[in-house]
Amino acid sequence: MSTRSRAAAIIGAVVIATMSITGVFASSHREAPLISGDPSADNTDLYAFVSPDDPNSLTIIANYVPLQEPAGGPNYFPFDPTVRYEIHIDNNGDAKTDIRYDFRFKTKAKTANFAGIPTFLYNDGPITSVTDANWLAKQTYSAYRNGVIIASSVRTPPANIGPRSTPDYATTAAGAVKTLANGTKLFAGQRDDPFFVDLGSIFDLAGLRPFNGLHAIPLPAAAGVDGVGGFNTNAIAIRVPLQLLTKDGKAPTDANDPDAVLGIWAASSRQKIRMFNADGTVSTSGPWQQVSRLGNPLINEVIIPRNKKDAWNAQPPYADAQFAKYYLAPEITAVANVLYDALDTPATANRADLVAVLLTGIDIPMSETVPTGLQFTFTGATKADLLRVNTGIKPNSAGACVFGVTGGGTPSRLGAIDGDLCGFPNGRRLLDDVTDIELRALVEGYGPTLNAVLGVPNRTPNNLLGDGVDDNDMPFLSAFPYAPTPHAGYEHTHHKAGPNPMP
Repeated sequence: MSTRSRAAAIIGAVVIATMSITGVFASSHREAPLISGDPSADNTDLYAFVSPDDPNSLTIIANYVPLQEPAGGPNYFPFDPTVRYEIHIDNNGDAKTDIRYDFRFKTKAKTANFAGIPTFLYNDGPITSVTDANWLAKQTYSAYRNGVIIASSVRTPPANIGPRSTPDYATTAAGAVKTLANGTKLFAGQRDDPFFVDLGSIFDLAGLRPFNGLHAIPLPAAAGVDGVGGFNTNAIAIRVPLQLLTKDGKAPTDANDPDAVLGIWAASSRQKIRMFNADGTVSTSGPWQQVSRLGNPLINEVIIPRNKKDAWNAQPPYADAQFAKYYLAPEITAVANVLYDALDTPATANRADLVAVLLTGIDIPMSETVPTGLQFTFTGATKADLLRVNTGIKPNSAGACVFGVTGGGTPSRLGAIDGDLCGFPNGRRLLDDVTDIELRALVEGYGPTLNAVLGVPNRTPNNLLGDGVDDNDMPFLSAFPYAPTPHAGYEHTHHKAGPNPMP
């Protein structure tokens, strides 16, 4: 390709990227124009997995309020009492809600004196429990299942402020786990953001630091940098016994159980009328309107064009057939073909594989190549963005079920494309590197396991691509709510110390 042709192609790719895929690979952080201005309602990530320490239950984690700077006091980042936070479950394959959990929050702030002086601070002494009187802006919530209240006045943990204010944060936050009589566990509060991705490089013309030399505008190769590292988020986590979620009211023990597959999505809604009052309060009224939703990661960023992103957020999953053409001809794949001409050129049209993986689910019948207990059977012809999980596939205590490995093996961050059938797109675990997984799927680098089982392409070097960020910056917990302890504001890792400008 001539220099002039290459320049024209790069310009064209930039135009496509700017117009169509702004926000790419930020999971669902600020992915659409309207929701980027409403962070309290922004659903950033969704996880759903059979609980490794209780395989007869399903854990769902829905995150909201993106990119929280831990030092952002004194108000920090509470849940919004005017938002209805929602988790939806489809248990019969029609992409419509069969079970819905709603969470509504209340803030109770009190006037306090710090040594006799009214304080602007979040607390007026150390907070050592979720009921501590030193915490001046407590939040509680009520949880509903299909409109019926199942828990009320459940306490959230405080923000993780620092060693003086929250001296034993992990213990304090553990006090916010609520166990209901039917075995359901609830948690809502601040967590480290478990999503990991090199935002800085990817936003810079779709760069991948380890593959900088293959880019149309080359740079020296470098290690990936976690652009979400050091930030917190707000998590709503539930762990529910499987018999409370399945269509037949039983806990599946077999991957072939027709009721084993659940479709999950999270959302947030606001009432349509909002009034700003002269006393500084806000009043809301009118019918509820969905303003954000999330099933599979990266869909609104990578697949949906910019001018459709806010409309996509407002639609129910069962209406997603209208967006199928964007899966069949993903524009980001065309961009990758231009910016990385060293790739084995992936198809940019008729991508039925992406429709199957991300829009309808994959159906793998029982066979000698997929042993009982390791297969994943996703069903449903309805085109819908759902995070589908086969609850009949049981992970080992580490959360893995690696194809062909006795005892399940060790979890792979690459999930199903690396043979770990307990990983994405069979649900999504916290450790799943969905950026690398979806990147490789988009450029037809599916890996040998799915190539053998499904016949999908395994192009090279496409099957090696990645952003160089392979795990989270904080360790995951071994027990519910599993999401990592949030960063403390006092530690504040995002600033850079420099020379004193004063003489």
